[in-house]
Amino acid sequence: MTRVAIVQTNPEFGNPAKNIADAVELVGSVEADLYVLPELFSTGYNFINRKEVEKLSDPADGAAFRAMAALAAKLKAHIAYGFAEKTEHCYNSAALVGPKGMVGLYRKVHLFARETLFFAPGDLGFPVFDLPFGKVGMMVCFDWIYPESARTLTLKGAQIIAHPSNLVMAYCPDAMITRCLENKVYAATANRIGTEARGGVELRYIGTSEIVSPSGEILVRMEANEPGIRVVEVDLKAALNKKINRYNDLMAGRRPTEYRN
Repeated sequence: MTRVAIVQTNPEFGNPAKNIADAVELVGSVEADLYVLPELFSTGYNFINRKEVEKLSDPADGAAFRAMAALAAKLKAHIAYGFAEKTEHCYNSAALVGPKGMVGLYRKVHLFARETLFFAPGDLGFPVFDLPFGKVGMMVCFDWIYPESARTLTLKGAQIIAHPSNLVMAYCPDAMITRCLENKVYAATANRIGTEARGGVELRYIGTSEIVSPSGEILVRMEANEPGIRVVEVDLKAALNKKINRYNDLMAGRRPTEYRN
């Protein structure tokens, strides 16, 4: 069995030191094999302009990485977290770190609303990482609305999808049930809580972080307004079985030649 933890935080915009410290405290409070933190957990989400993004973003080996990598080494665990990545462009990214440091990166492919003004679309595809306990795929928040995101990760062998999020749409948690059912995978959606009102734009985050099974069962769903952490033991081998019944295998039954525009 694999212990998966979802971490639900309430970041203070523009205060990475506090946000990272709060996340470290939550993660360190329970034992797990895989922890999933929210999207942009260290900076907050509701940027006013690109200058703010450039000021608050970090390279992949920046402050968030150093804190999470040190924590992963201490806990002998793996941690997925969302952060604003600075390279020649700025990306809404997620990193996966483990006891030996960086495992890999994902850059959000499907940007939501005003993100399109500040971030470049992801250019690393949808990665799947082979960890000691199973194969972990990565996507970020609004990627959920495109079935191709979770399906691509499934076709690449993902058994569980780490899904850092800053959800504002109330129906995403229920939609993730469908994503898990149609791919027979686990998903760990880590959302934030709270409200950010900046530059005339107010965003209310819905919390309700959750872990869903390949059969669509909600194994845990958190409250809408409380930070915290929850851990569930899962059998990732269950995600290897794509059969619905003796006649239908979800992946074997696909007919790509018929899926045409």
